[in-house]
Amino acid sequence: MKKNVLICTIVCALFVALLGTLGHFFYEWSGYNPYVGLIFPVNESVWEHMKLFFFPALICYIALGILKRKNEPCIIYAFPKAIFLGTFLIPVLFYTYSGILGFNVSFLDISTFYISVLLSFIYLYKSTVSVKKLDYSLAQNIALLFLAFLFMSFSYNPPDLGIFEVPL
Repeated sequence: MKKNVLICTIVCALFVALLGTLGHFFYEWSGYNPYVGLIFPVNESVWEHMKLFFFPALICYIALGILKRKNEPCIIYAFPKAIFLGTFLIPVLFYTYSGILGFNVSFLDISTFYISVLLSFIYLYKSTVSVKKLDYSLAQNIALLFLAFLFMSFSYNPPDLGIFEVPL
């Protein structure tokens, strides 16, 4: 079981890292297609960059749900928590380092994404192999859908909050 979970975790982490990296450019490459902007960043705000992790990870979660639900159910139950962890680590890491330095650095901005991917998939692996009880939660899946709705809703109509502003 551990080897299969490790392989799934590594493949998903690489997929999220690759699609998230390329996804940074998809909106521009699409000619600013508004439908692409629902899933990929439309600007350089921290909120929009959270999409770089969230949607690729959601794709992995759905794919694993279809392909591995019966063989590796533990990974399906742990994945929503890993998605929330990776998504929300991005603003936590960004605002922590930029708050300490007083400015942001492109290299560190990029690093926050990869650190978020790494930590969330380490969490996914460890929580999957240590599970003793399948803790399926409909509430987690509803929360994922709600967050997806918020990402799409705020792409073109963001609230007047700092996380939606492009950092200087």
